[in-house]
Amino acid sequence: MKSLDDFDLEILRQLQQDPSIRMADLAEKVGLSQTPCWRRVKAMEESGVIAGRAVLIDGARLGLRMNVFAHIRLSRHDEETLETLERELRAHPEIVECFLMGGEYDYLLRIVVPDIEEYERYLKKILVHLPGVASVNSTFALKAIKVTTALPI
Repeated sequence: MKSLDDFDLEILRQLQQDPSIRMADLAEKVGLSQTPCWRRVKAMEESGVIAGRAVLIDGARLGLRMNVFAHIRLSRHDEETLETLERELRAHPEIVECFLMGGEYDYLLRIVVPDIEEYERYLKKILVHLPGVASVNSTFALKAIKVTTALPI
């Protein structure tokens, strides 16, 4: 895709604020007619700049009150172990974010569960048994101060 111009960036800002905005409304907000706006959105989707659209859900209102940050250290770092582990991590819906890290720990996971008892069960039954896991260090969020998917563009 060509480099993004000011129209493209404004389209992205508007979509981050409201991913369900109607194309006619989006076009009006960014100062384009509907067809060129639609073409730009399609081009950004096809190039992967727009990776998808999401609905943000308040987990606490659904009983998912506990955000756990699990720092994983591996016992081995061979390609097969890493690929198998990452495939396993993607398969668990409780793991809502996962990052391969540089530094003291190999992976950082954000795990969402109803309560501390459920996390204890998850830790004992699942996390410590994942391929290559040598240790898990868990920290718990007391309060979410800022949660966003919006990038600073």
